[in-house]
Amino acid sequence: MSNRKVAYKPVSLEIEALAAEYSYDPEAVLEILKELDRRRHLNPETIIDTARLLNIPSHQAFGVATFYSMLSLEVRRKVLRVCDGPICWLKRAEAADQGLQEAAGEDWTVERSSCLGLCDRAPSVLVEDEQAGPVYSADAQKVCEGWRGVPTDYARPRPGETRVLLSLAGKIDPDSIEDALAHGVYAGAQVALARQPGEVITEVEASGLQGRGGAGFPVGRKWRFVAVAASPDKYLICNADESEPLIFKDRVLIDSNPHQLIAGMIIGAYACGASAGVIYIRGEYEPQARRLEGAIAQANARGWLGTNIQDSGFNFNLQVHRGAGAYICGEETALIESLEGKRGEPRLRPPFPPEVGFRGMPTAVNNVESFCAVTHILDHGADWWKSFGSVPGTKLYMVLGQVRNPGLFEAPFGLTLRQVIEHFGGGMPEGSTFNFALTGGAAGTLVNADFLDVPVDYASAQSGIALGAGAFLICDQAVSPIAFLRELLRFFTAEACGKCTPCRVGTWRSLEILTHLAAGEGLKGELDELRAQAENLQIASFCGLGQSIAIPVNSALANFSREFSSSEK
Repeated sequence: MSNRKVAYKPVSLEIEALAAEYSYDPEAVLEILKELDRRRHLNPETIIDTARLLNIPSHQAFGVATFYSMLSLEVRRKVLRVCDGPICWLKRAEAADQGLQEAAGEDWTVERSSCLGLCDRAPSVLVEDEQAGPVYSADAQKVCEGWRGVPTDYARPRPGETRVLLSLAGKIDPDSIEDALAHGVYAGAQVALARQPGEVITEVEASGLQGRGGAGFPVGRKWRFVAVAASPDKYLICNADESEPLIFKDRVLIDSNPHQLIAGMIIGAYACGASAGVIYIRGEYEPQARRLEGAIAQANARGWLGTNIQDSGFNFNLQVHRGAGAYICGEETALIESLEGKRGEPRLRPPFPPEVGFRGMPTAVNNVESFCAVTHILDHGADWWKSFGSVPGTKLYMVLGQVRNPGLFEAPFGLTLRQVIEHFGGGMPEGSTFNFALTGGAAGTLVNADFLDVPVDYASAQSGIALGAGAFLICDQAVSPIAFLRELLRFFTAEACGKCTPCRVGTWRSLEILTHLAAGEGLKGELDELRAQAENLQIASFCGLGQSIAIPVNSALANFSREFSSSEK
């Protein structure tokens, strides 16, 4: 064995300063790499220097740098990210992309991006960290010159809305804790702090609140798992990484009332016994991340976060952590891996996060809408929450596509697809007739007119129409369900983490088959192979991402069998 010593040259002062800013914490590797990327200084040499200063293997730092879509080792200029998610595809995003490619000068790099979470502004673009849309081809030059389009205003309810979580949208200044306090935003937290933690959990359990991220797991039950765990440290995480196409409700909640989320997290942390919390927000939501950081600073200053909150003896510190472009980080164990400074790849379960989560400690992970609901439950009581209908509480819905009034609204559960389209979406435009809808999100169901009058809730998936996170994309007779399914598989193919073979290979092969079918050039036997790939994805994928891809594929094959059969030679 050689005794030769390897001589390392000194690391750059820039990276030394960045590492010192984060106290040389290995978990901060993503934040440092993002900052280097923002400064156009991300390259093999700076990645190795970062690893040395954080005392982690270089391959781990390279793994992180090459995992997230918002990072690049290639030399880039200012970045224009053009969304090619399903609603932006429907709104002709390829024309906007072409226009931007032509208008962008030498100062810009134009890239495609998976869904940006700006579905109500489709076709949408991320200009560095600034959100823009709708952006059409004719707007390309204006975008390069600073124009960002028109954000959707949700201050006024739609006829028939039942607003609870959105009740203060447009009525308070989202950047003022004084306004939030004056409108009772922290009232539920005050009620919780006056009770025992177990009583708070019992109230949430009695309310029947189910998680609003799509799976519908009971929130109180998850909190109890964490509360009874024998551990000196426990954590509370808010999953604000809503990277699934068609879903943007959490963005609207953060923009309209960020203190509502903070109040809900105070309640959750107190109930679970957690003294530290993190809001993991997707990297494409930089304006919302800054808004949350401002709200957290205000809450600390007013004694609603930090030590001895409101003289209750309870301590809770909260921070914001930014992702960097990875749909898979919406899966809770992948999110935790990302928080720990690793590639955002899912963990084998069990153990589940309430037992072994962030830093190996019991961890409760809930999404933005769930935490916002908790504040109202503690303020008004479980019986009040259960009074809204057969499924307790209200839900935020998104209706998009070929309707006159696309956007977001709040209502009780059990709406039919027809009600969503005609009552809340304003009906379909003149000349359009209903062809199909994608319900739930990208991992939802593709349904035909047979499902127009089926009430949609968490149980309706058994009838073939999924609620998921509450999204409905409406398509008329001009849109092919096969071409649309191809676009969904394009998204899943781009966002698969690559950890397991069924998903890594199955998504690519499914996309290849659907590309043939959409062109009317399907080969004999490819339909059977598509079904087989869906089955493999469902039963053999490592995590929920791969498993859920079978849902839109199987529903499309079942509900549009004639179209698929005629596309195969």
